[in-house]
Amino acid sequence: MIVIGIDPGKSGALAVWDEGISISIKCPSSPEKMASIFDSLKTDSWIDGDGKMIAYIEQVHAFPTDARSSAFKFGRNYGEWLGVLGALKIKTIHVTPQKWMKYYREKFKIKLPKDKQQRKRKLKEIAANYTNKKVTLYNADAILIAVYGFIQQQEGEE
Repeated sequence: MIVIGIDPGKSGALAVWDEGISISIKCPSSPEKMASIFDSLKTDSWIDGDGKMIAYIEQVHAFPTDARSSAFKFGRNYGEWLGVLGALKIKTIHVTPQKWMKYYREKFKIKLPKDKQQRKRKLKEIAANYTNKKVTLYNADAILIAVYGFIQQQEGEE
């Protein structure tokens, strides 16, 4: 089974779990480019395997303090991902940041920093445990969401 983790922000990414993190891509700039990622996922291992694909997308929202134009762009990117996933009939599970981060806090028995930049750096360190790919502030969340999704699928929880 292929599990896709998506951090849908413009500074987010997509990560793919296929017997480990096999792909990590910065968020594409258009729905067409988003859809083309899924074409490349139809590899021999996917076709020869069970052919199942599931996406875990971070359920996000804009904050009241966000400027209208940035909130609109943020929501647009999220909606584009949902549209692409829906059009391709890929089962999609929405997961809040609190839910997937709680999994890692409990697993590693840590407290994540409240400061966003410090928290992102800590999540980057954790993500590096799950892949030999380069982990950046852009792709760390997507990697961790994909791993979280894979574990949930193995445990039959979602």
